[in-house]
Amino acid sequence: MRVAFTLNGNAATLEAPEGMTLLQALRGPLGLSGPRFGCGAEACGACYVTLDGQPQPSCALPVEAARAREVGTVEGLGTPAQPHPLQAAFLAEQAGQCGWCLSGILVSAEALLRRNPDPDEAAVRAALEPHLCRCGAQNRMIRAVLRAAREMRA
Repeated sequence: MRVAFTLNGNAATLEAPEGMTLLQALRGPLGLSGPRFGCGAEACGACYVTLDGQPQPSCALPVEAARAREVGTVEGLGTPAQPHPLQAAFLAEQAGQCGWCLSGILVSAEALLRRNPDPDEAAVRAALEPHLCRCGAQNRMIRAVLRAAREMRA
């Protein structure tokens, strides 16, 4: 089946076999490495992307669910030369350890800041609640999101 959608602001089209998930399409034919396979059960957050601006797991979502929609991944946030304020804050706060969970956390945090540019700690914790980080860096991640929010408002 042919599936066309917008990926990080650019048109994307692919021929996808029946049963392909959005995560498989992103990591396979579309060549992205940000969204990761974690659990395959929509329970860990490693595969999160935004779909029409809303954070959503992609590991079990059929690729055809993205048809004519906007898909956002961590690759769409910034570049090494011009990182998104969230990426810069995560580096400044040393909020990443192994990095497996970070792409999903960053897209969820970006969606939060787009909806609420001045979140309190409780709002950040709620937005990041679906994400598992086995390294124990959650408190640094929360500080990084709050830091990015402050810097984006300044």
